[in-house]
Amino acid sequence: MELFIVIIAVVLGLVCGSFFNVCIYRIPREESIVTPPSHCPSCGHTLPFWLNVPLLTYILLRGRCFFCQQPISARYPLVEALSGLLFGVAALRFGLTPALMGAWLLIFLLVPITFIDLDHQVIPDSFSLPGVVIGLLGSWWWWGLPWWEFLLGAVLGWFSLWLVATGYYYSTGRDGMGGGDLKLLAMLGAFLGYKALLPIILLSSLSGAMIGLGLVFWQGKDGRYAIPFGPFLAAGGLLYLFYGPQMVEFYWEFMVPA
Repeated sequence: MELFIVIIAVVLGLVCGSFFNVCIYRIPREESIVTPPSHCPSCGHTLPFWLNVPLLTYILLRGRCFFCQQPISARYPLVEALSGLLFGVAALRFGLTPALMGAWLLIFLLVPITFIDLDHQVIPDSFSLPGVVIGLLGSWWWWGLPWWEFLLGAVLGWFSLWLVATGYYYSTGRDGMGGGDLKLLAMLGAFLGYKALLPIILLSSLSGAMIGLGLVFWQGKDGRYAIPFGPFLAAGGLLYLFYGPQMVEFYWEFMVPA
């Protein structure tokens, strides 16, 4: 039974991943996600349903459009595969519980946010602000914790990064963090509670610093090279979603050894 649930979750994730690709491409361009129907970005030919099967179509067509034979970006199957994997892991981690709904909704928001921020260095309010509301309305039920933990998480999530961004601006004269990052951490706080904020910030800052240093050495960029912070916050939020208690336990054992 557990295997069947995970398989269904993966299939649902693949389907959602196909929809995410539409959002990732169209929302930053202020295009409708409903019309026109899915089409080839090269020739513009509308894709029938049998050419729009997540992941499978890309493999069978060897990454090329059925009509014009132009290559299709590997980003599309990557997003679909990642979404299927995350949905499956969530089902394996939480089973058929209210927490699974919360996990799926958070993944539903974080995957498009991550790739839009990677492409355009912007986090649309159409994801983060409704995400704050959804988190505040449902998190107390999904996780079985007091509602005020999530309200406090949303407030502290926004305020903590606001302090960092303001301090950076006054010390350097440059903007180092966009408003979208503040709203994203507020959303994560609304979904996961205030206790999740410190681990998420530590994980995202550490991974962001490592990637940034790698880019500096690899591409020879100076210290002003801008990389989006949203994907690192999203990754930290997903790690906490799946391994939050273990992370907190490891942190205290590391900081306060027996």
